[in-house]
Amino acid sequence: LPQLVAQYRAGLEAEMTLLHRLESIAAEQRTASEQSDLETLSLVSDQRDRVMAGLVRIEAELKPIRKLLHEHRRELEPLAEFREVKTLHKTAAALIDRVVNEDRVSLDALKQAERARRFAAQSIEQGESTLAAYRRVVAPNVPGASLLNRKG
Repeated sequence: LPQLVAQYRAGLEAEMTLLHRLESIAAEQRTASEQSDLETLSLVSDQRDRVMAGLVRIEAELKPIRKLLHEHRRELEPLAEFREVKTLHKTAAALIDRVVNEDRVSLDALKQAERARRFAAQSIEQGESTLAAYRRVVAPNVPGASLLNRKG
């Protein structure tokens, strides 16, 4: 069991490294979202995909170990190493919460940008309709008649 704790700790530490990277990527995504910088957002999203793939791989390896540790937690509680791993686990969970919060802010910024884009498109469409109506009033479309035909 102590070897499993050590193995789990190593995996958690690897996850923490990736989670810290994910946290910085989430901050970059938030900034790009707020600035509607789609090019940067695309690049950062690719980086995020790679980090997430690494997290998924590590998590797949840790899941069976975590299950065993959970089953033997009563035996492991007295071990300082196990308590340290529990603390590290809680730290990872808090880091995940921060990343999720950054993601919410990014998503809200993207939603606001989309609403602004739709409003601008709607305004342009209304402006075009108004201009077309104005054109019909100022220059009615009379078949076969032009300014030269009417005057001369």
